[in-house]
Amino acid sequence: MLMKGVTLKGLEVFDALAGSGSVARAAEVTGLSQPAVSQQMRNLEAALGTDLVDHGRRSMTLTPAGRAFLIRTQAVLRQLRLAQSELTVMDLSHLSTLSLGVIDDFDNDLTPRLVTILADSMQGCAFRLITAPSHEIAGAIRARRLNLAVAASTGEDAQGVIEYPLARDPYIFVCAGGAVAEAGDIAALMQARPFLRHDREQLIGRQIEAHLARQNLSFDARFEIGPHLSLMTLVARGVGWTVTTPLGYMRAHRLHEGMEVHPVPFRPFARTISLLAATDWTDHVPREVARTVRMLIGDMVIAPALAQLPWLKGDLAVLEE
Repeated sequence: MLMKGVTLKGLEVFDALAGSGSVARAAEVTGLSQPAVSQQMRNLEAALGTDLVDHGRRSMTLTPAGRAFLIRTQAVLRQLRLAQSELTVMDLSHLSTLSLGVIDDFDNDLTPRLVTILADSMQGCAFRLITAPSHEIAGAIRARRLNLAVAASTGEDAQGVIEYPLARDPYIFVCAGGAVAEAGDIAALMQARPFLRHDREQLIGRQIEAHLARQNLSFDARFEIGPHLSLMTLVARGVGWTVTTPLGYMRAHRLHEGMEVHPVPFRPFARTISLLAATDWTDHVPREVARTVRMLIGDMVIAPALAQLPWLKGDLAVLEE
């Protein structure tokens, strides 16, 4: 039971106000008037018995209590939105078959949750799921072996395929814990230890190599590793360093104690995770699936990643339709 005076609308207003720093913008987001936003905040602070906002400053600033409460508020709102998404997920009962491909970055948690949600909507539907690297997933949907796919975007228009962007996944620098301090800085570490490459047959490997070439950076081709967890294991053991993304890093959560993460020490770049759908599919089905996947990515991947790597805020993000 919520504490008396703590309402869902009050939490939504607080989240909008904290995210925008403006009563006017929070009013736009929530659909309330500016006086109503201010009243919701007063009611919430009165119910909690503490100030969430520093009212002595002209610009909106959260108090320490406000920053702590915001973390809990956002977690609650994510769970409510996810529950709503699960309850209102698309009706797929009219489908006789559905073939879905999902990038293997989501094998740990998101894919099982997504499959559970879809299964509840597919009474009598023959369902097929594959997980694989992005280039294999994209190839399968172009060849019409899949109806829908969640994978990294190639950035190219593919005939017969519609793309629904889901999330921005920036590239990051990962090395063994303490390796940067031991070498002196990241530049020295990059020269002292080998670059652990992704398999260049994979899309992620090709994207990284192309970006390094644009920066006029080259490294010895001593290691080229396909399985992502094997690559991250070598990083954690101090064999070398790598460039990957938060999605890949979070997938290797059991190795995190042995690694440290930094922004890439050159021009930043990112990949886009998208839902791909064949153009002969009714548009509302992929749109509804995309909406659900965005919710899952935000709750199960991005939120935990930002809690661990807060400097990624704004770069690692769900892409709204």
